[in-house]
Amino acid sequence: MTPSNSPAADFPDPRVTANIPAAGAVLWRYAADGAVEIALVHRLKYDDWSLPKGKLDPGETPVVAAVREVAEETGIRSRLGRYLGHVTYPVTGHRKIKRVDYWAAQILDGHFESNAEVDVLQWHRVDGLMDALSYPMDRHIVRNFLRLPPDTATMLLVRHAKAGRRERFSGPDDERPLEKAGRAQAAGLVPNLIGFGATEIHSAPPLRCVQTVTPLAEKLGVDIELEPQFSEAGYAAAPDAARKRIRDLVSDHAVPVICSQGKVIPDLLAWWAEKDGVTLPAARNRKGSVWVLSVQQGRLVAADHLDRALNPTDIPR
Repeated sequence: MTPSNSPAADFPDPRVTANIPAAGAVLWRYAADGAVEIALVHRLKYDDWSLPKGKLDPGETPVVAAVREVAEETGIRSRLGRYLGHVTYPVTGHRKIKRVDYWAAQILDGHFESNAEVDVLQWHRVDGLMDALSYPMDRHIVRNFLRLPPDTATMLLVRHAKAGRRERFSGPDDERPLEKAGRAQAAGLVPNLIGFGATEIHSAPPLRCVQTVTPLAEKLGVDIELEPQFSEAGYAAAPDAARKRIRDLVSDHAVPVICSQGKVIPDLLAWWAEKDGVTLPAARNRKGSVWVLSVQQGRLVAADHLDRALNPTDIPR
């Protein structure tokens, strides 16, 4: 999954496009004394120390792959948070370029056991961590991680999936349902939103918004709370109420998903970003896309946009 604010990749040859997508994470935890520790893995095949990562399986997105690879290499189940950028490098012996997208990842549960790929996992404090890593590219990702506090709260802001054209629907617009492509988008969102630890769901009342998050609600076994402030009509009537509500929904103990509409999300995010001094990446806010918002002590500190790469048939570029 390639957020639209990805830093420029360092291609060995600008004429060569990355054609092996991969994903990984900076897996972190708090030590008993409150210090941050980061997991490094030792890979037998390469005799190196690196961040957990691996290639995408067919039909995967980078988000899903990052969570899976962390679990396979470390035995630890995690949830993703802030996007940390990507690195690119040539694959030895092939005219191919690998691209690895990285996220911060917080531990949920599990424990390490030696496996076919990784024989040792070590937790390192920041001091000495850079010297322990085998590759400069991993150091670059860790530096991105350390630029902000690790324990950011996550909020997922979703634009509803495809619902056809308004002029082609004869009923009230709020009753316009998802079309076939939109239903596929809604189903595809489920594993990606779960990858960020989604726990609760809020939606503007229009049917197409509710239907976008219904598969996720069914998967999680939770109800959808209707939020009129996040509909186009509700936002136009009382934007300050929506701005207060989205900030009130930030939680250190839950990961809320909010489904809203195209005339709400850009203005709502522009207000929040300006208020807290965050530069938003360029984004088209297409239907079915997701904003991953990172909040620390009530302040928006990062906003990553996930668009076409939510489609598992897309290869990150």
